[in-house]
Amino acid sequence: MATIAEIRVPTEGFALSHTLDALDEVNFEIERIVAHDPDHVMPYVWATGADPETLRETLEEDPSVSDVEIIAEPDEESLYRMNWIDSTEALVHILTEEDGTVLAAEGRQDGWFLRILFPDRDALSRTYEFCEDEDLSMDVQRIYNIDQGKQGRFGLTDEQEETIASAYEHGYYDVPRDVSLSDFAEELDISHQALSERLRRGHKTLVENTVIVGRDGEK
Repeated sequence: MATIAEIRVPTEGFALSHTLDALDEVNFEIERIVAHDPDHVMPYVWATGADPETLRETLEEDPSVSDVEIIAEPDEESLYRMNWIDSTEALVHILTEEDGTVLAAEGRQDGWFLRILFPDRDALSRTYEFCEDEDLSMDVQRIYNIDQGKQGRFGLTDEQEETIASAYEHGYYDVPRDVSLSDFAEELDISHQALSERLRRGHKTLVENTVIVGRDGEK
């Protein structure tokens, strides 16, 4: 059965450790990642929190990456394409040996935090054993079974998922709103208070399981 795991990997021993160590405020978020062969991983990476020129120079000095190329620079963030050529053993194993998929990944000074879809629980176990054998640190923080549906993917109950989707369809999140909370509650035949609490719990859960990845004290 497909399994989703939230994993923390220390910055040391993982790609971009030099850059994360050199620049206190930089934050990386993987947009897309591909493993071309056992020695190279090519991610598309969003970077925020650092001066673009300083970041570019630091990336050029980072021994774990090569062929760094800026794809886009909207607002205060930059999208890079690069090759990870060092400290990628665990990631390559997940992508090429276990058919894993990286659903989300964020790199900060306190570590890399990844949400990974494994085809089954055994694949996760083999990955953990691989890291132990190779003396690689990997902390499995949370595990979900995919048969939990949206709850497994985002922590939502079916009721919360249906309510948020319906709110979107009714224009509740538009600016200005197409429907008020009271009218939306009447449409669903529940009380104003019950709807408000359901939406707040659902929104909190969505933030915890999509935006907040591995941030201690937030859950």
